[in-house]
Amino acid sequence: MAKDTAQPKTLMARLFALIERIVKWVEGLFPMRVFTQYAEQRGFLLAAGLAYQAVFATFAALWVAFAVAGFYVRGNPELLQAIFDFLSLSVPGLIGAGDGEGVIDPQDLLSASILGWTGAVALVGLFFTALGFLAGGRDGVRAMFRVGPSQANIFLVKLKDAGLALAFGLAVLVSGAISVASTSAFEAIFSFAGIGQGSPAAWLTVRIGGLALVFIFDSLVLGMFYRVVSGIAIPFRRLVSGTLIAAGALGVLKILGSTLLGGATNNPLLTSFAAIVGVLIWFNFVSQVILLGAAWIAVGMQDRGIPADPQAADDALTAAKKREEEMREKILEELSAKRDNWFTRLFSKKD
Repeated sequence: MAKDTAQPKTLMARLFALIERIVKWVEGLFPMRVFTQYAEQRGFLLAAGLAYQAVFATFAALWVAFAVAGFYVRGNPELLQAIFDFLSLSVPGLIGAGDGEGVIDPQDLLSASILGWTGAVALVGLFFTALGFLAGGRDGVRAMFRVGPSQANIFLVKLKDAGLALAFGLAVLVSGAISVASTSAFEAIFSFAGIGQGSPAAWLTVRIGGLALVFIFDSLVLGMFYRVVSGIAIPFRRLVSGTLIAAGALGVLKILGSTLLGGATNNPLLTSFAAIVGVLIWFNFVSQVILLGAAWIAVGMQDRGIPADPQAADDALTAAKKREEEMREKILEELSAKRDNWFTRLFSKKD
C-alpha cells in the first residue's frame, strides 16, 4: 500500500521538476530576456507616453512642413502623391482620401500657411512637441540600457534635437522624391517588357518597392535614434542587428496595419473619433517596437560585457579600486595595531 501512495508523489515531483526546467529554459532564451528587461524598465508605460507625444508632434510637423514647402509640393503632383502614399503607409489612417476615413484631409494640408495665428501656433507647437518627443525617446532608450539621463549640456542637446527633427523632415521629402523616381523607373521597365500598369505583377512590384523604401528609411531613422539621439556608444554590429530587427517588425506592422487597427476601432462607442484612436494605437505599437529594439541591443551588449556607458563603467571601476585600496589600508592598520598591542603585552609580562 505504501508503494501505491509513493508512486504518484514521485511522478508529481518529476512533473514539477520538468516544468521547472522548462520554465528556466524559456527564461534563459534571448528573446525572453529581452522582453523581461523591457518589462522591468517599464517599457509599456514609456511607450504609451512616447506615443502620446508622437501624435501631437506628427500633426504639428505636417502642418508646418506643408506650410513651408507646400508651394513647391503643390506644383509637383507626382511628388505630392508619393509623399501622401509614404505617410499613409508609415501611419495607417493618418491621411484621408477624401472619403472622411483619415484623420487629416489632404486639402487641409495643402491650404496650410505659416503666416497667421494657426501657422504660428503650429510652429510653436512643433518646437515643443518635437523636442519633447525626442527627449522622451532618449530617456526611453537609455532606460532600456539601464543608463541614467544624459548629463550633456541641455542647450547643446536641444540644439542637436532640433537639427535631427529638421533632418527627419527632409528625409521624408527625399524619400518621396526617390519613390517618384523609382515608380517612373518601374513604369519604363513595364512598358519595355509589355506589362500593363494595372496587372498583378506591376502592382506587386510597386508594392514591394514601396515597402523596401520604407524599410530602408525606418532602418536609418532607428539607427540614428538608437545611436545619436540616445547618446549611447553602441558597437556597429550590435546597432545594425537590432536596428534591422526593429525595422523589420515595423514593416510587418505596416503590412498588417489596417488589420491590426480594424478590431481596435470597431467599437460602436468609438465611431465618432475612431480614426484618431487608431492613430494613437498605431503610435503605441510603433513606440513599443522602438523600445523593444533598444532592449534587444542592450541585452546583446550585456551578454558580451560591453558597457552602455563607458564613462560610468570607468568611474565605477575606479571607485571599486579605491574602496579596495581603502579596505586594504584599513586591514593593514588593524594588523599593525594588533601587532603593537601584542608586543606591548609581551614586554609588560617580562617586566
